[in-house]
Amino acid sequence: MADSVAAGVGEEKETENEDKEREKRASNNSRRSEKSSGPSEVTETLGFYERNVNKKDRRRNLSDLSLVRFIRAELTRGYFLEHNEAKYTERRERVYTCLRIPKELEKLMTFGFFLCLDAFLYVFTLLPLRVLLALIKLITLPCCGLSGSRILQPAQVCDVLKGVIMVLCYSMMHYVDYSMMYHMIRGQSVIKLYIIYNMLEVADRLFSSFGQDILDALYWTATEPKERKRAHIGVIPHFLMAVLYVFLHAILIMVQATTLNVAFNSHNKSLLTIMMSNNFVEIKGSVFKKFEKNNLFQMSNSDIKERFTNYVLLLIVCLRNMEQFSWNPDHLWVLFPDVCMVIASEMAVDVVKHAFITKFNDITADVYSEYRASLAFDLVSSRQKNAYTDYSDSVSRRMGFIPLPLALLLIRVVTSSVKIQGALSYVCVLLFYLGMITLKVLNSIVLLGKSCLYVKEANMEEKLFQTPPSAASSRTSSRAFRAKHSQIITSPPPPGEPADEEVSPSISTQPVHQEECPVPPHHLPTSESDQFVTTPDDTEEKDIGQDGVELKHRAPKKDLLEIDRFTICGNRID
Repeated sequence: MADSVAAGVGEEKETENEDKEREKRASNNSRRSEKSSGPSEVTETLGFYERNVNKKDRRRNLSDLSLVRFIRAELTRGYFLEHNEAKYTERRERVYTCLRIPKELEKLMTFGFFLCLDAFLYVFTLLPLRVLLALIKLITLPCCGLSGSRILQPAQVCDVLKGVIMVLCYSMMHYVDYSMMYHMIRGQSVIKLYIIYNMLEVADRLFSSFGQDILDALYWTATEPKERKRAHIGVIPHFLMAVLYVFLHAILIMVQATTLNVAFNSHNKSLLTIMMSNNFVEIKGSVFKKFEKNNLFQMSNSDIKERFTNYVLLLIVCLRNMEQFSWNPDHLWVLFPDVCMVIASEMAVDVVKHAFITKFNDITADVYSEYRASLAFDLVSSRQKNAYTDYSDSVSRRMGFIPLPLALLLIRVVTSSVKIQGALSYVCVLLFYLGMITLKVLNSIVLLGKSCLYVKEANMEEKLFQTPPSAASSRTSSRAFRAKHSQIITSPPPPGEPADEEVSPSISTQPVHQEECPVPPHHLPTSESDQFVTTPDDTEEKDIGQDGVELKHRAPKKDLLEIDRFTICGNRID
């Protein structure tokens, strides 16, 4: 037994020794084959050679890394742009968009300028005639008798209120001394005036945002049907607030015009330079922000209003300076370079601002034609039989341009600068008034024709015969909001019992004696044109529970026709 075990152990040791000898022979053969074989292929990665190269080949290849070879490689290397064709095509389209922005923007600015001019001339030309016709109707009422339930139509009541506000504010403006204000502002330092001018711009926006609400509240309070329940403080308090607002806003614009006049008359023009540089600061505050189409629409309307207001302020400055120099035509050429400089800087800032905003936010230049069509829709809809507001008021809401304070200031400056003496002067004033009426009528005809063309190109004719967008959308959204929250708070009514719902009257709607039946949101008339430039809301506050009830309200998409100057879009107002 022991001999067999020893024999087995001996055989295992012999097999192990044989395996070791075989491994040694295989390793020796591989070493000999490597030495006898020639140099292997050299592979280069990022300028470094692999380790299986012998010393001679490594030295030879390192000698090839010379400066001449590096320079030759840099001069002859190439690349192919078509490998990233989409990226470079997009960059080229951005360049073309920036090149198209000045043309498209100036088209919108020109159209908007004439819209503001039409609303501004309305105060001087047609508004006095409409007030005169309303007063004649009111005086001759006892002779003609009451033919209807209303003494005056709602539009006539609004015209009379505008005329009375203008007369009262004009009488109050006589107590404001323009010369004293000029010398008071001129005595301040340049930095103070710069700060004051910036504060005046902010105050002007705040006044414009609240002023149109005050005027709309007055118009609706004065024309609201009497059978409805009274939910206001009365016509007289609203009228006093409107008079106070127009007077204070006119004073604010007068201080702006006086500051600009001081800048023109300064010897070193330092204040004018600082005020112009303030426009370029606007680029910094606007370009590097996220903008949607609705926000850009608000900014475009603000730029139109600002440009028109600056033109009127420059006109006031020129009138005051010409009066001081006894209407010497030579002094007008002295003011002309500064006026052109202010206008050119304003246009340059607008072009640069809009070009980079569209570039950073991937907005095409065609959006300005859509903005132009939206403004044209306001003009065309104001000429319809079912118009719910006057055109000048719609311009005020859309652009934030309220013509009453600016017109009041211009009348005050013109009457104090131009002295009317003799019959010939009155004839000249009458001819000038007839010329303004002619300009207003021609401007209105051309604008109406262009607006009809723009509306037709945008396929918005169907909206002209529908319910006004602002009123319809507000009612629909409010009903949907109340319905969703009522489902969470209260239980739904029985199927056979109808739900009573009262619709609160909107300020912007014209009072008409007709019954308004609540229309469910899914029965509202829709068309392809209803989707005109809607901006999707990135923040959708929507949460659906297990029972299928929406727990949060989803913010509806806003159409351009619903965007006023001071409507919050994208959590901010531009």
